[in-house]
Amino acid sequence: MCPEWTQGELARPERFELPTTWFEARYSIQLSYGRVVARKYKRCRRTETVPAASSRNSRPQFMRRRLHYTGAKTSRGNDARITYTSNRRMKNARTHNVLCLLVIVATTIAVWAVWNEEIESPPWPDSIRGFAYAPLQRGHSPERGDQPSAAEIGTDLSILATTTDSIRTYSIDDAWASIPTLAAEHDLTVTTGVALDGDYELNATRIDNLAALATEARNVERAIVGNETLLTAALTIEELMDLLTRAQQTTSLAISTAEPWHIWLQYPALAERVDFITVHVLPYWEGIAAADAVDYVALRLAELQTAYPNKPIVIGEVGWPSHGRSRGDATASPADAEIFLRRFLQRADAEGWEYFLMEAFDQPWKRAIEGEVGAYWGIYDAHRTPKFDFSGPVLPQRAWPSLAILAALLASAAFSLLVTDGRRINVAGRMFCAVLTAAITTLGVWAISAHAPAYWSTLDVLGGGVLLLGLVGIVALVLVEIHEWVESLWCARAHKPVPTIDRSAARPPKVSIHVPAYDEPPELLAETLRALADLDYPSFEVLVIDNNTKDPRRWKPVELLCANLGERFRFFHVDPLTGYKAGALNFALDRTAPDADIVAVVDSDYKVDRDWLASLVPHFAADSVAIVQAPQDFRDGDVSLFKRMCDAEYRGFFKIGMVTRNDRNAIIQHGTMTMIRKHVLARVGGWDSSTVTEDAELGLRVLEHGFEAHYSETSYGRGLTPDNFLDYKLQRARWALGAGQILRKHCRKLRAAEPSELTWGQRYHFVAGWLPWIADGLSLIFNGIAVAWSVAMMIAPTRVLPPLATLSACVLGVFVFKLVKVLMLYRWRVGASLPQTLGAAAAGLALVYTVGRSIIAGLAGQRAAFRRTPKLAHRHSMHAALVAAAPESVLAAALLACAAGVAAMAPYPNIDTTLWSVLLVAFAVPHISALALSLISALPRGMSERLPRQLASETRSS
Repeated sequence: MCPEWTQGELARPERFELPTTWFEARYSIQLSYGRVVARKYKRCRRTETVPAASSRNSRPQFMRRRLHYTGAKTSRGNDARITYTSNRRMKNARTHNVLCLLVIVATTIAVWAVWNEEIESPPWPDSIRGFAYAPLQRGHSPERGDQPSAAEIGTDLSILATTTDSIRTYSIDDAWASIPTLAAEHDLTVTTGVALDGDYELNATRIDNLAALATEARNVERAIVGNETLLTAALTIEELMDLLTRAQQTTSLAISTAEPWHIWLQYPALAERVDFITVHVLPYWEGIAAADAVDYVALRLAELQTAYPNKPIVIGEVGWPSHGRSRGDATASPADAEIFLRRFLQRADAEGWEYFLMEAFDQPWKRAIEGEVGAYWGIYDAHRTPKFDFSGPVLPQRAWPSLAILAALLASAAFSLLVTDGRRINVAGRMFCAVLTAAITTLGVWAISAHAPAYWSTLDVLGGGVLLLGLVGIVALVLVEIHEWVESLWCARAHKPVPTIDRSAARPPKVSIHVPAYDEPPELLAETLRALADLDYPSFEVLVIDNNTKDPRRWKPVELLCANLGERFRFFHVDPLTGYKAGALNFALDRTAPDADIVAVVDSDYKVDRDWLASLVPHFAADSVAIVQAPQDFRDGDVSLFKRMCDAEYRGFFKIGMVTRNDRNAIIQHGTMTMIRKHVLARVGGWDSSTVTEDAELGLRVLEHGFEAHYSETSYGRGLTPDNFLDYKLQRARWALGAGQILRKHCRKLRAAEPSELTWGQRYHFVAGWLPWIADGLSLIFNGIAVAWSVAMMIAPTRVLPPLATLSACVLGVFVFKLVKVLMLYRWRVGASLPQTLGAAAAGLALVYTVGRSIIAGLAGQRAAFRRTPKLAHRHSMHAALVAAAPESVLAAALLACAAGVAAMAPYPNIDTTLWSVLLVAFAVPHISALALSLISALPRGMSERLPRQLASETRSS
């Protein structure tokens, strides 16, 4: 229950006093556990006098324009923290945000306007020579035997009669037989079609019906017997020619059959048999770009006219789809379809071509036989509405103003989310956010609008939902990366107060240092303990807990060393002891000196600096501070190429991620070199053995109780990096598994479904910090799906298509984006050279498989035994290195084989297949990195062998 506050209680003279110059300021009062209980406005002075009980950063306050006070007391005795934030800074931030929002809106609309620049194109003629017409309505399917009604056909023909006086049909079966009679009512002539299949008797009956139809319907002027019969191998050339002869003998109509241009050139005898040539010229199917398509049609007609100069030629099908996959250089889009049709119609009128546009109305049922593109060849959509403007300039996206506004609104919302509580972000950082969010949302809106089908099936809804979730996930991941990028490079650091220790104090805080050990090399532990004995701090103790080590030769020397180091050191060998490292730390906590105020943890391989405690204990001067964490560092990071790469990869987390987290009191407690108040540790329940990362889990529990955690960017101790790739994987697998376990265990509090003192900034950092690892898990799942999909593509290349190029490009874009981010942040924040940065990137990529598998296991609730990272291990042989990277090697080989197979077996080249192959190679890069890093770890290291020998020699000599 929060205490009630009054203005007088907050402004007591003994708490702080108000000097002379006034300015508007806003302050908030927080209890020590972090809950804001009052927000008020008051006129305060530019400079302020802070009571001795309070602590503050000694830097001039207006270098930061944000002040933190601790030590003031409420009327009920609760500790309070008073935060003043200058209105001038707040107003500047609001002004910059408004300017950035204006930039977002202006830039987004300008980009959409440029993308949709008007394209001049000739208008449609007043009359079209003819349309290819299929009467099936939306929802109809020939496989189910659906038939349109006479009224529906009549409505269609009335629409077509406004622009043409001729149509072409494909059958005289069932409802098709009524088309000539209904067409006559609208003064339309008909080139009727006769469907042919493998049933010769049925084909003969259809020929006989043709003769009867020609007698009854005077507006039928010619007949096309069979449609692409030879192309689909429905009949042989001999069977087709027999049926054509029969049709010519039973009717006076001019008879032809319809085939693509190359079939006519391949069978000259067929051209001799027919009365006229009906040719299909569809440049899209042959991968011809829309800009060259009309010339391509003219070229094919010229070839036929040269080959058969005495035969009339009718273009039975010519058109362009408005939606679907790219095919070679041909793209299916409304703009390309409109441009092609307008140019073709102009050329056809000039050349005197006779043609039927493919086709009158969209036929969604054709998706089953032609894929997505089959549904979108119509001049009118399935609702009988024109799909194109018949005059005026062509626009690539007719609805672009609405889409631009939507993209601008989404970008503005994303930008506002990124700069929430971002008063310390400077103008350059805000502008960087604005530009990237505008670009991301614009691309996202364009991708959805360009590829969303007009006719949704159940499969479309399911697939679209999955793709939309994937796109949202990609956008969320990129926004998180942008936020870290901005806060790392363009954000003023919120330096927390660091008082100096009062060495004259009668009783400085006593520190109990706990050193858990399990089966550790005694020479290594000896180095750690000697460094602790040399600490420059007046009051501390060291508890060494060796749990479950079986070999006395491993723990007896350590016991002897502790006895020799004096009364400050106490050694415990406990076997058995449950709970792994957490169990050992809880065992030590129970035996900690009663007068100890702070518990510190040091891993067995860490050699601490003399001023570690003296430098970091002062952080605890404020009662609200419960954790103080120093970064991990390594003393063998330069002894081999493998260790240099690992060391560089570690530094990114401690120099970038932990620094930005510290600004919002959301650091990860990562165990070694950590200190925590003893009473807080007891209050939250001690160390938890249900997760394999008990340190990170404890840190989150402490923050859930409203305490503060401070992070020092200065390193005060150095340990050892893993000695081979398998140990490197083992360590990261434990971290990722623990992250998944923590997310699962604390899910409700992170979602605010259960009460806690976590702020939204803390929730964000904990979830966002592990989001890249979750992305690695999803990437691993996607790797498996990609391999299976690619195999299916190679087995049935015409039926199983590659994912859309847009999806592949998005994933590739994220890969490139993260690589650029790593290169910049390592260079500017870590201070790494280009080789170091590339080494860190390679080492991080090598762990994608390990992290992905482990975090999935953690989120799924898998329990695992705590597995320590071996110290002073031997380097691997080449064979052991290959075994260590065997899973990654197999997956890399599968992905590369699929990339090569998909590229080689594609039925035709297109951007979808190309980008999919590139994406498969990109998916293989992390696994190739794993194999390479494992082999590097097995190389002779020279210097890397000196440290173990040196430690062993020093221990023996002592």
